[in-house]
Amino acid sequence: MIVNTSKQTDFISSVNSSADRPSQLLARIESIPFSRWHIKPRVIVGSATFFDGFDTLSLAYALPVLISLWNLNAGQIGMLIASGYLGQAVGALIFGTIAERFGRIFSLKGSLFLMSVMGLACMFAGNYNILFMLRFLQGVGLGGEVPIAATYINELSGAHGRGKFFMIYEMIFPISLMVTAQLGAIIVPSLGWKWMFLIGGLVGLIVLPFLFMLHESPRWLISKGRFDKADRIIKEMEASTEERLPVTMTVNKVTAKANWKELFSPFYLRRTLVVWTLWFSAFFISNGLNNWLPSLYKTVYKLSLKDSLHAASITNVIQVVMVLACAFLVDKIGRKKWAIGAFLIAGCLLTILWFNGAKSPQSVMVLGSTAYGVIGSVTVLLYLYTTEIYPTRMRAIGTAFATTWLRLASAIAPMLIGIILDAKGVSYVFITFAIVCIIGSLLATRMIETREKMLEEIAP
Repeated sequence: MIVNTSKQTDFISSVNSSADRPSQLLARIESIPFSRWHIKPRVIVGSATFFDGFDTLSLAYALPVLISLWNLNAGQIGMLIASGYLGQAVGALIFGTIAERFGRIFSLKGSLFLMSVMGLACMFAGNYNILFMLRFLQGVGLGGEVPIAATYINELSGAHGRGKFFMIYEMIFPISLMVTAQLGAIIVPSLGWKWMFLIGGLVGLIVLPFLFMLHESPRWLISKGRFDKADRIIKEMEASTEERLPVTMTVNKVTAKANWKELFSPFYLRRTLVVWTLWFSAFFISNGLNNWLPSLYKTVYKLSLKDSLHAASITNVIQVVMVLACAFLVDKIGRKKWAIGAFLIAGCLLTILWFNGAKSPQSVMVLGSTAYGVIGSVTVLLYLYTTEIYPTRMRAIGTAFATTWLRLASAIAPMLIGIILDAKGVSYVFITFAIVCIIGSLLATRMIETREKMLEEIAP
């Protein structure tokens, strides 16, 4: 329900007639529906996230060329893919800590600058060892951008419709993967592998100045006791629309002081362990498939370079469709039910693929790509869910720690796939993914439901 702005005072007093100032400021944020004010941060931060996705996947589309150019074996391919994700694990922790101490926007500026500069440097890598090092350093920047961007965007959202609001924003990342795949299939055969790194790095630097136009997260400012600055930002938000949403829940007192050890406190320990294992499971499957499929099509199924890249690009198209479906249904179905169902469906598809021996590239395109698309919706959902289950005082570092497990999974999966492929063959690659899907579905049953709840209500 949306009401007129003249009733705003009633909303604040309905929260708590004797509320302290932080609670009043938070209640005002919750009373503001999505408006034109929210568009600018979504577009600017979304642009940075878009090229994070582009840079993440660029290596996968350069690899089919580099395999022949540098005579890489399966183990080296896996290690090269893993290098970027190991860097991302480090970057998530570094920039997560910076975001908690110095602010979300400050952290985003640093991560975008690093990933763009190192992306340009990858163009000049003349051998395997140099590219390995540069991808690791680029990964440090990549690892910091997405979790902090997710934290920032979620903190601008109210409880009403937050799932849809956030998931539509997060579609930027799978769309960027889809665009990267389509461009990679065209650019690499015609212009060469270096152009993938040039585009990602150059446009990232073009986006960087726009981050200086954004305000800091008012929730973060409130958590740091900077009430006057938060008040000025909230007044801008209120001025963008005359409509208001009713605030009926009581806002708990804001606690500014926290450290990473609280992630393992009695209240948050179960949430932390569940979300960490979910990140590991989902990204073991999604990034394992996404990074290897172009090379599998070329080396195992003997498709041409152009056909291999086009076949691999199907996965990201399906992911975009599934994430869009999730965006419109997640506030109705709930985070928990969607995650359980997605893991089970993907597990069944991958088991069928193993059972028929993954004999043809067509079966992999249909079953493997669909399984990836379904799991891809969970990978995006986890950015929403993780930023919901922790309070503002440790939301960025909590999300950063959780996304570290996606980086580790994304580093381990390519290496493990290389080993399994050499030892057992391609069909055993898919049954490995199917087993992880089943584990993921069991873990998802331990999630808490967060839909339509105020962030401060979910995580006091």
